[in-house]
Amino acid sequence: MANEADEMTMRPSHPGEILRETIIPALGMTVKDVAAHLGVSRAVLSLVNEKRSVSLDMARRLGQAFGNGARFWLALQMQYDLWHAEHSARAGRIAVKPLRARKAA
Repeated sequence: MANEADEMTMRPSHPGEILRETIIPALGMTVKDVAAHLGVSRAVLSLVNEKRSVSLDMARRLGQAFGNGARFWLALQMQYDLWHAEHSARAGRIAVKPLRARKAA
């Protein structure tokens, strides 16, 4: 369940938003250009529209192209997914009690 500190955290950007709003314009390229450079179709790079998640394969391609490694892109995706999972309506209904070790007999 979200607490006061969680409410103050900003929603992480989707990796596609970072590509679309920051990286691709800075390169002076189009999405089609970047897709071709990565060796994927424009449709595969639809993650710039935030309709897809970054896959392991895409993270490797992006990491190699931009020199920051696959872990960077996977971490961005994980932060985005985790924030949304923690702030969804369903998250407040999940109530799992902490496990406690049983006493030795």
